[in-house]
Amino acid sequence: MGMFTSINIAATGMAAERLRTDVISDNIANASTTRTQDGGPFKKSTVVMRPVADANPQWRTPFTPSSLDNGPGKGVKVLEITKDTSEGRLVYDPTHPDAYQSGPHKGYVEYPNVNIVNEMVDLISASRAYEANATVVDGAKDMFSAALEIGR
Repeated sequence: MGMFTSINIAATGMAAERLRTDVISDNIANASTTRTQDGGPFKKSTVVMRPVADANPQWRTPFTPSSLDNGPGKGVKVLEITKDTSEGRLVYDPTHPDAYQSGPHKGYVEYPNVNIVNEMVDLISASRAYEANATVVDGAKDMFSAALEIGR
């Protein structure tokens, strides 16, 4: 395990959480957008992440859990940003330009499937995860400084 491995792992987490924060912010900003370029209301986006494992670990300890078949992790990677295709909430407003003109939902407007409270909770979660990764970087820097002091 290299000297800067912990910083590299934390950096992948920080980058992923920054992207997650951007996506959540986009969801919040478009929470009342009833018409997009694709037509229809805005659809909520979600970031899908997965851990990055080392296929050929250079070291293993006897304390490594057996569930880590590929050895210690190397951070996190964003796989994709998906759209939630569930229906949004319907609000009766026949004067709205995007109201349905016919069918069973005549006079109703479909608003995005974005729940502001859930998005704020996710935003706080992403912010805390970012802070935790930043704390790891600071801790690694402190350890490196202490190691250099020992060598004096």
